[in-house]
Amino acid sequence: MLAGCAGPEITDYAKETPLLDLRQYFNGTLDAYGVFLDRSGKVARRFTVVMNCSWNGADGVLDEDFVYSDGEKQKRVWRMKYLGEGRYSGTAGDVIGTALGQTSGNAFRWGYTLSLPVGDKVYEVQFDDWMYLMDDRVMLNKAVMSKFGITLGEVQLTFVKRGV
Repeated sequence: MLAGCAGPEITDYAKETPLLDLRQYFNGTLDAYGVFLDRSGKVARRFTVVMNCSWNGADGVLDEDFVYSDGEKQKRVWRMKYLGEGRYSGTAGDVIGTALGQTSGNAFRWGYTLSLPVGDKVYEVQFDDWMYLMDDRVMLNKAVMSKFGITLGEVQLTFVKRGV
């Protein structure tokens, strides 16, 4: 019965193609289009992102510029490190601690805690973030946001790599 409740594992995607190499995909400029769905599944926010990404060996920078449908702008700069065997770590100014993740086949899963401002308060929320490479240009992303194990919402995002 417990196995029926278990979620997917990154190794479930080991045989899926195309093979995802984050250092190759997140290199150059990408556009992303996304929505935040509240707990009921209603679209609470829409946004676009322009990402300028580069790698120097095992070290990468993912420079993200967000524009929300209400006009708000936000910037996040990820500093990534390839740890070997498909494993990665990452830090960003609004990420508490270090994000850890792993690729397998066409998928990448990582988890992290984000400092999320809402009005005049700031909440620490956890993200379970999954990405799936569709082809050399497109990657789909689904991230579940929670606090104390309670799902608060979900981010759905499509990345499109320029110049491919």
